Amino acid sequence: MDFVRIGDKLISREKLFRAVDRILTLRSAGLSQQEAANQLGVDRTFVSRLEALGEVRKGGRVAIIGFPLENKLELEQVCQKYGIDYVLLMTDQERWQFVESVNGLALMNQLMEIIASLHEFEVVVMIGSDMRIRLAEAIFGDAVIGVQLGESPIKKDVYYSPDDLEELILSIKGGS
Repeated sequence: MDFVRIGDKLISREKLFRAVDRILTLRSAGLSQQEAANQLGVDRTFVSRLEALGEVRKGGRVAIIGFPLENKLELEQVCQKYGIDYVLLMTDQERWQFVESVNGLALMNQLMEIIASLHEFEVVVMIGSDMRIRLAEAIFGDAVIGVQLGESPIKKDVYYSPDDLEELILSIKGGS
């Protein structure tokens, strides 16, 4: 165990980290700050301050989807760096593998699941052809921010600048 001495107190880092993990687990499971505080025997304000200390972003959840992308892995790293909540990026080959890997009914069900899950986000960035962006706007309305890679149909992978994606993410998050 890792201990820290503060005056006459001996503090266990492990015990402290377990308590923080427990609070965050309870909160992410849907308990209120008061309910989580009651379970751990702490004040509600402690839970609130703990969340404020660890807060990365306040506000809406962000999803980024796009295809066909030449530099998919590089763009995924940018998304990971900024804690994007949902990322679905594909190369042209991956796009076709996705479509051809299942029968029509299974494909329809997978697409419906993706659409349903994207409705949970306040911002949906659609990186793709003009037609795909229009479809996303028809489904998700004002939540969509379109990044046009070209006119439909796009038949090969397209490079999208990671710097441009980073700039877009920062503008969505308010420059944080």
